[in-house]
Amino acid sequence: EIVRKMTTIVSGLQGSPPKGHPSGYPFVAGRKNVIACAKHFVGDGGTEKGINEGNTICSYEDLERIHMAPYLDCLSQGVCTVMASYSSWNGRKLHADHFLLTEVLKDKLGFKGFVISDWEGIDRLCEPMGADYRFCISSAINAGIDMVMVPFGYQKYLQELAHLVESKEIPLSRIDDAVERILRVKFVAGIFEYPYSDRSLLDTVGCKLHRELAQEAVRKSLVLLKNGKGLGNPFLPLDRNAKRILVCGTHADNLGFQCGGWTIAWHGLSGRITIGTTILDAIKLAVGENTQVLYEEFPSPETLEEETFDYAIVAVGEAPYAEFTGDNSVLDIPFNGASVINAVAAKIPTLVILVSGRPLVLEPWLLEKMDALVAAFLPGSEGTGITDVIFGDYEFEGRLPVTWFRSVSQLPMYSEQNSYDPLFPLGFGLKTSKAEPVN
Repeated sequence: EIVRKMTTIVSGLQGSPPKGHPSGYPFVAGRKNVIACAKHFVGDGGTEKGINEGNTICSYEDLERIHMAPYLDCLSQGVCTVMASYSSWNGRKLHADHFLLTEVLKDKLGFKGFVISDWEGIDRLCEPMGADYRFCISSAINAGIDMVMVPFGYQKYLQELAHLVESKEIPLSRIDDAVERILRVKFVAGIFEYPYSDRSLLDTVGCKLHRELAQEAVRKSLVLLKNGKGLGNPFLPLDRNAKRILVCGTHADNLGFQCGGWTIAWHGLSGRITIGTTILDAIKLAVGENTQVLYEEFPSPETLEEETFDYAIVAVGEAPYAEFTGDNSVLDIPFNGASVINAVAAKIPTLVILVSGRPLVLEPWLLEKMDALVAAFLPGSEGTGITDVIFGDYEFEGRLPVTWFRSVSQLPMYSEQNSYDPLFPLGFGLKTSKAEPVN
């Protein structure tokens, strides 16, 4: 249900189709809208042990009920393209699965847009990757792939595809169907009337309105997991007029870490990689003019022995990653994050801000040390969204979209299981104005 609610992004990109628009038929409202892609079809989020490009093991009934449901919402909004997944379903590669791509998606669900491969997706249909390229092309196109993402060596692809059509290993009717689908989307999108983008729109990208919207998204997505060491003794909101504040941690002043993967580079980068506001920047903007903010990424023992800090803000978390670079069976806080939290919280009342794309291990002793804990996930470029809530200008609204496990040995966790014993359950989230969690 959470994923289904997220499918409104399709209308956000393409525009909302008029009443009576046939489900499955592509739609683009106008020149200032863009083609959307629903991905990765299907079961990509359910692979065994969460392995990237892994294998989703389940019955067709569960695949349809759990993983296919959001695609129905996308089709009803006129999504133009669907991307096949690198992953497999019960050992069958999605890029070569005629049943799912053609019999289910196109025939049963009535999708009239085009199916596109992932980056070098067809190459993965044999081992070593791309070794039998002719087989890869034949398997993918005959399964229902309409457009192939070929980042390198397209000349060889065209040569092999032509041979397969001439030898009738790929029927001409399959080529006609693919071309029809691609042209349909191009006509709907007005590409023949306006083949180039409206570059005047570049002036609005990253404008004040956009950044304010991003800031709002940040503050509404933050989840308050702990607030105080006892009932009736909340730690947040923080006093913006405190005399002295210590800010530390690897993620306090790192815009790239806030943004995560797929930002500027495929797997993301570290440092000031784009225009934006780090958590440290935002804190300096939010506090009173007489408040001193001391920043040390890794605070020295001498600093921690000082008794002049009202409180500390420690921002720790993961380095950026994308796809298989994020596969991790341990899920500890990287960069000795737990040690930094422990060292600071042992001396100074501490708010911990965890910047990560997923739950990480929070040992009971470490959680006990913290005075407050905020799951910031990946807030992106607008760190001011964080200070909006920790200093009390806005209330926390976020609730956990996933279960927060106690240990990796519990994974995978399902909220409907009788053995469900999470650290924080699905839907958990505190508010500074209430003692009881919203769940």
